[in-house]
Amino acid sequence: MTEPVQLAGVHPEIAHLSWLVGQWRGVGEGAYPDMEPFRYEEVCEFATDGRPFLEYRSVSWILDDDNQRVRPARTESGYWRGTPGNGVEAILTQPTGYAEVWLGTVTVSNITNARITHAKMEIRADAIAHTPTADRVESGMRLYGLVNGELLMTYDMATRGQPEQAHLWIRMQPA
Repeated sequence: MTEPVQLAGVHPEIAHLSWLVGQWRGVGEGAYPDMEPFRYEEVCEFATDGRPFLEYRSVSWILDDDNQRVRPARTESGYWRGTPGNGVEAILTQPTGYAEVWLGTVTVSNITNARITHAKMEIRADAIAHTPTADRVESGMRLYGLVNGELLMTYDMATRGQPEQAHLWIRMQPA
């Protein structure tokens, strides 16, 4: 596959991440052995000011059976940078007391009219720092995909003595 054509305002070092730029919204599901399964709404945004990184912010809410927001849930923010060979580095923080460094790669599988229209990104937590009062997340893996104009994401994690396993999965549309 040829290198992606640079979008206006997107630094060439993050051209392979340009498919993330924008605001995304969707409803997903979550589960973990020590919690009841749940549904949630997430709004996330990837933005660029022309420098070689993306700014990122995500907020989510637990939903009831009628898709009404019950309470705030996960919030995170950070920065995503490109590395050679379609690599990616992300630094993400949560107000619940931990910060993570994620490393991975992007595979671009389709470009139409100089825009990435199908891609996937797999990242793994390389380092996780916790405050003394935070839950201890031991490991994590995220998979993002751009499929038919939607952003799909899964998040596997290990915490509270459990092995790494599925925790969150969501399908988001451009907001």
